[in-house]
Amino acid sequence: MRIDVISLFPQLVEQVGRYGVVGRAVDNAKVALRSWNPRDYATDRHRTTDDRAYGGGPGMVMKVEPLSAALEAAHAAGATGPVVCMTPQGQPFSQAFAERLAAEPGMVLVCGRYEGFDERFLAAHVDAELSLGDYVLSGGELPAMVVIDACVRLLPGVLGHEASASEDSFASGALDHPHYTRPERLPQGNIPAVLLSGDHARIRRWRLKQALGRTWLRRPDLLEGLALSAQAQELLREYIQEQAEDASQAAGEPIAKSES
Repeated sequence: MRIDVISLFPQLVEQVGRYGVVGRAVDNAKVALRSWNPRDYATDRHRTTDDRAYGGGPGMVMKVEPLSAALEAAHAAGATGPVVCMTPQGQPFSQAFAERLAAEPGMVLVCGRYEGFDERFLAAHVDAELSLGDYVLSGGELPAMVVIDACVRLLPGVLGHEASASEDSFASGALDHPHYTRPERLPQGNIPAVLLSGDHARIRRWRLKQALGRTWLRRPDLLEGLALSAQAQELLREYIQEQAEDASQAAGEPIAKSES
């Protein structure tokens, strides 16, 4: 996969390709990461990439010409795939969107600064706008690095275990189940007995129940978009009943059994 990034701070974005999963993918030629600075394509002696907004107001707006020239240079050098701008006005980035991008042969990420982009650049060149959430950062470099990491780890052969990405949080639409490692016993608690049983069917059932329950507790909005199987629905009912029983016992109240 080839990833091109247009940024006024290319040295910042390049750091994501030097460490961890993305760094190994770059070293193993699974990913080619290139950066392009719009300032290199400005035509005035001050290398200006921004100007005041028409209509007044604070802040500066990134100019069309340097951005377009940087994008043209990237395409001339072999950049391919969708052009994606990182903006607070974009659609929320999600695991599903990462999977769609990871299926592309490449992508071009455009990082904004100041008050954002001249709208004409977005209309002429951009396929999608992405946001990490309902907050504003100083620029699009950090979001671009997040998108790169989320996509690269989905590429075949990048992770040490091929099933790792498919078992992450959000891969199934729900949060991930709890994880434990050695030692078996600690002052902070012991490993759940089911994980020591060697019964893989029971372990899969426990993990699914915990994943659904954790989603119900922490991100109930995610459950609204899931089509749960009959088994998953039953496991979620069990989890909710267990939570109610634990709460009742802690409060010293009688336990109300579920009708189901």
